[in-house]
Amino acid sequence: MYSPSIGCLYLHGFLSSPQSLKAQQLLRFYETHLTPQQLVIPTLPFAPADAIELARAELKRLQQDFAQVYIIGSSLGGFYATHLAETEGVPAVLVNPAVRPFDLFEHYLGPNTHYYSGEVHELTHEHIGQLRALDCAQIQHPERLLLLLQTGDETLDYRLAAELYRNSPAWLEGGGNHSFERFIERMPMLLAFAARFHC
Repeated sequence: MYSPSIGCLYLHGFLSSPQSLKAQQLLRFYETHLTPQQLVIPTLPFAPADAIELARAELKRLQQDFAQVYIIGSSLGGFYATHLAETEGVPAVLVNPAVRPFDLFEHYLGPNTHYYSGEVHELTHEHIGQLRALDCAQIQHPERLLLLLQTGDETLDYRLAAELYRNSPAWLEGGGNHSFERFIERMPMLLAFAARFHC
């Protein structure tokens, strides 16, 4: 039913991890319907420059093993996924993605506690500068991006993503939350989108 020759890179959000609900649901989905080897869920470093470097390295590694690779990015991971899609020419699915997180993060300067590890990270102006360097203010290849939004997102204003990705294919749901309720039910749609780019 699903292509075993398409790899997937999942990028989690700010202060999140591979232990998050979506990441674990995704892992179980691949274990049940595909193979775990097709899915990579790295633990992204706190510093944006380090996070994008690791994500890019994992993408390259997947591309050595699979004919086609796509990215799923959630929240801040969606911001990273956009940068990689634009610079590396790969398709990406953006789940309630962060838009201009460098503006939002001005309110988070200082210590922040990781949701899963309990580790405390210091958010600095240098980190915000690193995010600015990754920004794609104008989307050059909107066809490579599939946008998933829920209007009930309590963390991010969904309208910002709707505007930035206005020329991309999109799935917009009323209600929901920042985590994107029933995310895993959308996997057939995500895989169909990724398969469009399969050689």
